[in-house]
Amino acid sequence: MKVGAKVVCVDDVFPAAIREFYTALPVKGATYTVREVSLGREKLAIVKDGKIVPNGASEESVTVRILLHELVNPLDPFNGNRAELGFNAERFREVEEEHAEETHEATIAIGATVD
Repeated sequence: MKVGAKVVCVDDVFPAAIREFYTALPVKGATYTVREVSLGREKLAIVKDGKIVPNGASEESVTVRILLHELVNPLDPFNGNRAELGFNAERFREVEEEHAEETHEATIAIGATVD
């Protein structure tokens, strides 16, 4: 995934405890534009005994974290407020340019008049 790529959300299910930290979440089927790509962590936080435990310094598996132009969120409270809360890239798939062009052409054809 690269900056400027168009992506479609394929997974918009977030745990309730995590949802409260975000101000903007993606919606399944919606298209977004990648604003930033960096390394992230598999889990934002871990829940132990019903309480959220920060996971910012964890050695857990690393993922690709993306930020989206259309969605802006607060700084990550579990990582020392050093970066905006992002999304695991696995929640999205890139929109293929060829497919996007075909969709655009089909939309034009639908709206066109036949002589």
